[in-house]
Amino acid sequence: MAERSLKSLQQEVDGYISQFKEGYFSPLAMLARMSEEVGELAREVNHQFGPKPKKKDEADSSIELELGDILFITICFANSLGIDLTEAHEKVMHKFNTRDANRWTKINTDSN
Repeated sequence: MAERSLKSLQQEVDGYISQFKEGYFSPLAMLARMSEEVGELAREVNHQFGPKPKKKDEADSSIELELGDILFITICFANSLGIDLTEAHEKVMHKFNTRDANRWTKINTDSN
């Protein structure tokens, strides 16, 4: 599968949402939806890596699909607010590379 940019993903989601009269949900509704999706991811991680097995009648899901749902709602949220996710990513990486530059132990460095 070909690599895709965040911009192309944002455009694809916008094209999908734009075909519906309802358009994007309100920011508060999207935040609620995002919280719901993160909860579903947490449940799936707990089933796979935690002490809580699935019930016999519980539908199968996957961490990949739950992350995909979170990505979709994140893109919707950004699009509705006019946020370029590439720019947002660049800003957050700058923050991590400056503010948190020495916060963690780097691989292949002397720790003495």
